[in-house]
Amino acid sequence: MSNEQPKQDLHEYAGGWITERKDTKIPGFLKLAYPVIILAVLAYVFLYMNGEINNDSRGPLVKAFNAVTGTADTFMYIVVGLIAIFAIILLAFTWGKDKH
Repeated sequence: MSNEQPKQDLHEYAGGWITERKDTKIPGFLKLAYPVIILAVLAYVFLYMNGEINNDSRGPLVKAFNAVTGTADTFMYIVVGLIAIFAIILLAFTWGKDKH
C-alpha cells in the first residue's frame, strides 16, 4: 500500500520548496500568534531603539556611546515602517479569504 497522494492534490510555492495540500487552512493558533509576535517586535524596536540606556550597569556606557556616535532614529523609524508594511501584508494573507 502506498502513502503517496495524487499529484493534483498538491500545490507548490517558491518553485517547489514549499508544498501544501489543496484547500489547507491556516491553523487558528498561527492566526493568533502572528499579531502577538508583530506587537512584540514593534515594542522591542521602540523600547531599545537607542540601546539599553536604562540598565544599571550598561546604561551609562550606552548613553556615552550614543553621545559620541549619535542616534539612528531616522533609520529605526524606517525599519519600523518596513515591519509595519510586512505585518499588514502578512495579516492580510493570513486573515484574508483563500483564493484557491
